[in-house]
Amino acid sequence: MLWTIVTAIIGGLIIGLLARLVLPGKQPIGLLWTVLLGIAGSFLGSWLCWNVFKYNNENGGWQVIPFIVGVAVAALLIAGYVAITKRGARTRPRA
Repeated sequence: MLWTIVTAIIGGLIIGLLARLVLPGKQPIGLLWTVLLGIAGSFLGSWLCWNVFKYNNENGGWQVIPFIVGVAVAALLIAGYVAITKRGARTRPRA
């Protein structure tokens, strides 16, 4: 159980960092949100591959397609997070 959590955190970090590399410009987002959105992107990307697209890894080995889809979904989640937080920052009154 503990190894599963550690693996999810490390995988989320890797996928989140790759998603941030794919996005243009600089994203004002911390490491914690990068990991959390990377984990969410990984889970959603894997779910999409297996349940929606009916992906089947018949040859075994490393599953590249779910990994790439996970990075793409994480990039969308990070872009959405940045858009939401930027919008909130603009509406705050200046002191």
